[in-house]
Amino acid sequence: MSIFDRLIRLPGLNIFEPFYKRHKEGLLYLFFGGVAFFMNILLFIAIDKIFSIDALINNAICWVICVIFQYFTNKIWVFEYKSESFSELLRQIISFFSGRIFTLLVEEVIIGIFITWLKFNTLSVKLSSEIIVIILNYVISKMIIFKKRQV
Repeated sequence: MSIFDRLIRLPGLNIFEPFYKRHKEGLLYLFFGGVAFFMNILLFIAIDKIFSIDALINNAICWVICVIFQYFTNKIWVFEYKSESFSELLRQIISFFSGRIFTLLVEEVIIGIFITWLKFNTLSVKLSSEIIVIILNYVISKMIIFKKRQV
């Protein structure tokens, strides 16, 4: 039983338990996606203000940190996926990071076009690109990486 399962049983929160049980995966994905989203934005802003480096390099640094966070939270709490062998774990890690590299490229293209070339507002573009990436990451994780085994 996860910490979230225990929290939802607390007095006052337990009225939401039926809804939580029906939508647990989506709710936890949104929760951890939200944490990763804000972590990414805050890191991006901090690195920009402190180091004033290129937006694409900044974004790549934020990406590495957040993807490591996302892998563990998705595997442990969102999809509750247990690898049955080392080869399965390795396949899963490679698939996860490959999917995230794909969405990083999507985000880098968006940032490159709208911030670097067209000089749009940095934060607006970053927020918009993050929403697109969160949706793509969920689809890739659900349909490919942490796909439930057929019994």
